[in-house]
Amino acid sequence: MFESSLSTLAAQLAARAVSSRELAQAWLDRIAALNPALNAFITVDPEKTLAEAAAADALIAAGSAGPLTGVPVAHKDIFCTDGWLTTCGSKMLSNFVAPYDAHVIQRFKAAGMPSLGKTNMDEFAMGSSNETSFYGAVKNPWDTTRVPGGSSGGAAACVAARMAPAATGTDTGGSIRQPAAFTGITGLKPTYGLVSRYGMIAFASSLDQAGPMARSAEDCARLLNVMTGFDPNDSTSLERDKEDYARDLDQPLAGLRIGLPREFFAEGLDRDVAAAVDAAVAELKKLGATTVDISLANSKLAIPVYYVLAPAEASSNLSRFDGVRYGYRAPDYADLDEMYARTRAQGFGEEVKRRVLIGTYVLSHGYYDAYYVQAQKIRRLIADDFSEAFKTCDLILGPTTPGTAFKLGENADDPVAMYLNDLYTIPANLAGLPGMSLPCGFDSQGLPIGVQLVGNYFSEARMLNAAHQYQRATDWHTRMPIHL
Repeated sequence: MFESSLSTLAAQLAARAVSSRELAQAWLDRIAALNPALNAFITVDPEKTLAEAAAADALIAAGSAGPLTGVPVAHKDIFCTDGWLTTCGSKMLSNFVAPYDAHVIQRFKAAGMPSLGKTNMDEFAMGSSNETSFYGAVKNPWDTTRVPGGSSGGAAACVAARMAPAATGTDTGGSIRQPAAFTGITGLKPTYGLVSRYGMIAFASSLDQAGPMARSAEDCARLLNVMTGFDPNDSTSLERDKEDYARDLDQPLAGLRIGLPREFFAEGLDRDVAAAVDAAVAELKKLGATTVDISLANSKLAIPVYYVLAPAEASSNLSRFDGVRYGYRAPDYADLDEMYARTRAQGFGEEVKRRVLIGTYVLSHGYYDAYYVQAQKIRRLIADDFSEAFKTCDLILGPTTPGTAFKLGENADDPVAMYLNDLYTIPANLAGLPGMSLPCGFDSQGLPIGVQLVGNYFSEARMLNAAHQYQRATDWHTRMPIHL
């Protein structure tokens, strides 16, 4: 059961070989057994989960089931979920029970997929290690002395440890793809605007995008079919015809042109990671793809650009957390100004404060033109580099991260070293392009390595096709930590 694909689970449910309630209970039992060691979940509510599973069983019995009805899924604790504690990994929202569902949650509920709970995350999605959470660090199932990546580290860890068949995540600068690489699973960030951000607690609105995390590309395709769709409540939601992202999974790769950016294979890339990515390229060539050398010359500026733009947007978005309307409020204060100050000082963690301060600074009078406007100009140059590259290739391939999962606390006092983990993932966010990470091997310490694919706008089906064909030819995505 715990090794089954989403399609296999759906087929078993349709054949009445197992009920949704039985599936949900099995995963709840596994969560209860493993979560104390991994800390992947913030909130689990068996009563709610089993009630949703019973409703799914009723739909199946009535012949009204959809393709994934009854298959359970976990959700990153950044999505507002009606009646569930929705914390965003922060003390600021530690008492917040959402009064409505995010659009993503609505879509999963409409599909009849029960929720297994809310997964741990870096506070307000700010981090690359899942160590900034108010609820404590998540542990990597492959080595519990190491990080699972972030900010969707709880979602990645729960899928890797088979505590859920799939999970939702969000990606602002690599927060789906980087933890997917660190934990040996598959994660996809769609084209910006393809999945609604309504009810997804905002970090950086022009960069945030929700996406699926699962064992395989095939499972991600089926999850993306559920998640996408126009939402009038989100002004950045794209109104376009509904796609079946699984439609091209079985197409051969003959004629596929894969671009290899020289900047992604330069100094700073771990030797084991480079070897595994080279082997993945060789496998794709065997499957019929060809490679093209390309340049993304401005990608080296992606990190400084991101850490001007993302904090600027975070500074604006997080101004709403002031102790007045919802969430944490400081217990002692003399007046309104002191209430604001104490609430934010006590409610936010260090990384959130750091980014709010940076963002406020770059937006301030006298610095806006020097920093924010310049960063936006370079963002356009980065997007232009991708546009030029896609004239000669269909997909772009490179490492997901420069190295594998690092030790807990290793980069705690060095924010820049932490930020460099997103060196290869951030450019796709700045350009609004789809990207995904899939497992391609292990390093000398037995830690997973991820390879990244980036596609042109709305090329998710083609990207998933290449990933699926690679996964049919390899077994990296089927591996799981043996001690679990």
